[in-house]
Amino acid sequence: MGSLETQVTTYRDRDQDLLYLRSKLTDLQDRSRKDNIRLLGIPEHEEGTDIQTFLGSVLPKLTSLDFDPPLEFQRAHRVGPKHSDTSLRPRPIIACLLRHNHARQILQTASKHGLFRIGQHDIRITADYSKDTNERRKAFLALRPRLCQLGMKFGLFDPARLWSPITVYPKTSIIQMN
Repeated sequence: MGSLETQVTTYRDRDQDLLYLRSKLTDLQDRSRKDNIRLLGIPEHEEGTDIQTFLGSVLPKLTSLDFDPPLEFQRAHRVGPKHSDTSLRPRPIIACLLRHNHARQILQTASKHGLFRIGQHDIRITADYSKDTNERRKAFLALRPRLCQLGMKFGLFDPARLWSPITVYPKTSIIQMN
């Protein structure tokens, strides 16, 4: 029986190690994407042949920000396979900015402003997170209607921790849920 208990303990330890390594991998992926922005809703082929030049001219107009020095990109591309059906949602654009402060300015403006418009198209700008982080953020979507119904203020700490202020007289505390 001792051998079986040893194997169970070994597997439990390996599961914990695997969870730890997965969380570290997610953290590394999110850190490597900290200078990225994701643009949703820009019609296919709107960018022409040079997506970086297109974004360099469009982003300052959309966000009404004055970038000094001007926006520069390490890379920018559309995500996913091309599709010939124009009725499908356009593929997202991922842009990695050269300067972290430019990415933060754009994301802060996008957070305050919500949707932007190019012609007749609604454009959304978001942070670029790993698959695991996006799944964790989506898990909180089910809580939003209930928290709104209760009249509670809430939000997500970057990248995916729910917070809400709780007041117990005379002190206000922030609660977090992982």
